[in-house]
Amino acid sequence: EVQLVESGGGLVQAGGSLRLSCAASGFSFDDYAIGWFRQAPGKERERILCISSRDGITYYAGSVKGRFTGSSDNAKNTVYLQMNSLKPEDTAVYYCAAGIEHICTENYDRWGQGTQVTVSS
Repeated sequence: EVQLVESGGGLVQAGGSLRLSCAASGFSFDDYAIGWFRQAPGKERERILCISSRDGITYYAGSVKGRFTGSSDNAKNTVYLQMNSLKPEDTAVYYCAAGIEHICTENYDRWGQGTQVTVSS
């Protein structure tokens, strides 16, 4: 069974840091790119980064570039999202999702349940 489980969300003050984890089972990160997304109340879902483990490439959205870092531990089949210098506007539910191939595309077909991140001012 393919499963993605996020963890690590919580409440943090502005300027603080959090690290989210996305543990996968049923498939290998080498075969499928992993995207991190977020959705704030009343806003559209935004893809903030994508990791192609096979190619060793990570793409970042402009809104998080320089503050967030994606990484993967293929031995643990876990992807991480390190979030630094957090801002209140980073408050959202964060999701990881698996793509349909090893390169980063617009298509993701397996999703985790999401984890809430709240940044207080």
